[in-house]
Amino acid sequence: MIRQFVTVLSISFLISTSDTPFATAGEADVVKVGVAAEGGGAYRFRVTVRHNDEGWKHYADAWEVIGKDGTIYATRVLAHPHEDEQPFTRNKSGIQIPDGITTVIIRAHDKVHAYGGKTIEVKLPGR
Repeated sequence: MIRQFVTVLSISFLISTSDTPFATAGEADVVKVGVAAEGGGAYRFRVTVRHNDEGWKHYADAWEVIGKDGTIYATRVLAHPHEDEQPFTRNKSGIQIPDGITTVIIRAHDKVHAYGGKTIEVKLPGR
């Protein structure tokens, strides 16, 4: 019993002191999406992301518009941390979505966790 306790304590210590800096910010979540048709199969997306940015080594650095099959239709690169602006909203226009696609998924990316936070599925207007 004491041996198990020491093992668990040792593992806990290793995890808490491991080389996984900036892990406290969590994953980037998409919290709101607006989408408008621009014509010719193009759309404009207005995406709000929440992430506890911790400087240049751990911040939300992109959001994507993807199909249910995983096809990436667009990536909006976020060029800097937003430590003092949470949540934050950024736009991207001219995103071409093929005919026949009626819904897309918006996901966010951060420098440490990649993808995994909250996503939002949206119906494309006019489809």
